[in-house]
Amino acid sequence: MRKELLVASLVSLAILAAYYTSHEGKTDAFEEWKGKFGVSWAPEEEAYRRLIFEKNLVTIEKHNADSAQTYKMGVNQFSVYTTEEFANRFLTPMGEASTNVDETMEMIGDVDWTSQGKVSGVKNQGQCGSCWAFSATGVLESFYLIKGSSVSLSEQQLVDCSRPQGNQGCNGGWPSSALNYVKASGITTESAYPYAGKDQTCKTQGGAYKIAGFVSHSGCNGLTTGINSHPISVTVDATNWSPYKSGIFNNCKASINHAVLLTGVVGGSWKIKNSWGTSWGESGYIRLATGNTCGVCANAGVYPQ
Repeated sequence: MRKELLVASLVSLAILAAYYTSHEGKTDAFEEWKGKFGVSWAPEEEAYRRLIFEKNLVTIEKHNADSAQTYKMGVNQFSVYTTEEFANRFLTPMGEASTNVDETMEMIGDVDWTSQGKVSGVKNQGQCGSCWAFSATGVLESFYLIKGSSVSLSEQQLVDCSRPQGNQGCNGGWPSSALNYVKASGITTESAYPYAGKDQTCKTQGGAYKIAGFVSHSGCNGLTTGINSHPISVTVDATNWSPYKSGIFNNCKASINHAVLLTGVVGGSWKIKNSWGTSWGESGYIRLATGNTCGVCANAGVYPQ
């Protein structure tokens, strides 16, 4: 028997008893989840996933019943994973979030590049640790939208071809290193080099879409200054993001492990486009409390020029 299954079985009995008592006679939410996401497992694995799902469902319902919370949780594609499994499968360690960050912020009105039509659609990185590539293409696609050109650029090319710049494919990387690749070689389109969600050998170097370099924005004030003129590629701690559904998130840890696209400051919160598909969060977006929430200001944000 898997060690994880044994541990989950031991620690979940009381939680599951409460779950079955409160959900007696109701539709099997786990079976509904399987149907929605088209997932199936061998019997032992399915039993383990059901335990985790139902434990997570209890946590979601308890959280959402607490009126003091500023955000809501919900069931999504990650609901069959523990927090630890989620981090190991979908996040890539990028270092500790610095606490020595200038959190001074110039007060500005709402800035929302998404509502202005200057942010491309939400994509899905799958189980490849390529968030850095999606963050890079996201900021590049906004760069071109602001210039008046709509294009979907190739994350897979960055995954396969930007190792000389220091990236590690599905094992992680940095948006700034991806932009260095684009500066040196250019990048091609999604249709010319489709996303496979796995490491491959480089098939085609470079492309027609090029940049002169990129600008860095440091600290929270740097982000609020920069967001006035363009979306910004940033890095965050997303350890606790898996059950997020809506609202202003503030439940963070201190390890930078995910790259995303900052698209605005709306209603006193950072508005961020993620790369986990539209079934997660607010149609693929999350709002963070302003300041250095989840380490969003800890590393310099970048934008092409």
